[in-house]
Amino acid sequence: MTSNRTPSRPAFIVALWSAQILLGGFIVAMATAKLIGLPSSVETFEAIGWGQWFRYLTGLVELAGGIGMVIPRLAAAAAAGLVGVMVGATVTNLMIDRPAMAVLTAALAVSYAVIARLRWAGITALIGSVRR
Repeated sequence: MTSNRTPSRPAFIVALWSAQILLGGFIVAMATAKLIGLPSSVETFEAIGWGQWFRYLTGLVELAGGIGMVIPRLAAAAAAGLVGVMVGATVTNLMIDRPAMAVLTAALAVSYAVIARLRWAGITALIGSVRR
């Protein structure tokens, strides 16, 4: 018999939260680089051609997602949102000819998608509470 629920074994829960904390911390570090204006971030967003306002917007979205990854009620939705951010980053990195960064952002997108899927019950619970 298979179940759609997230496994409740303690080791699995610890591993999942550990992954969320690590991936949340990584995206917060990426956001911080954008928000403080590290030269590599400024360069990247110049290459994109949308202006530095987009660097700040991206940094804020990533920061919110990273923080959300460690808040139980928001973790699933944050992971799902970060999938979209990383898909956009992957496409952008390919367009500006940065294949190594595209591989990294694609791997992050897959990682966030796995977390969103494993935490899917959290997404449905959050949607249900917003509807009430």
